[in-house]
Amino acid sequence: MTTQDTCCTIVPYFKIDKGNQEIFRNLSNKLVEKSMDESGCFYYGFSFSGDQAHCREGYKNAAALLAHLENVGPLLQEVLKYSGLLRLEIHGPEAELEKLRAPLADLNPQFFTLECGFRR
Repeated sequence: MTTQDTCCTIVPYFKIDKGNQEIFRNLSNKLVEKSMDESGCFYYGFSFSGDQAHCREGYKNAAALLAHLENVGPLLQEVLKYSGLLRLEIHGPEAELEKLRAPLADLNPQFFTLECGFRR
């Protein structure tokens, strides 16, 4: 059985400033804890490669993604004191991406439109 796919993913890559690995990891753990109770969050976690980090995150739809950003906003600003955003991608079906283009414009993301696939 398949369902209409409204899932939106945020794909950020961070470059952690020299000497701030431990601070960044501590903040990452706080972000994970803060995100756990979001009903529209399907998954959320950080992976690392040297001085780079990636946050793997997926949401039920655009509204859930925006609710997440509101929830973690202050913590995200703290993270950006110790890192730079290397790349930001937003993936989802066009109907959901349309709801995100204006609110996320200041972050200068690259939008990827889901054109084929399935979701169970």
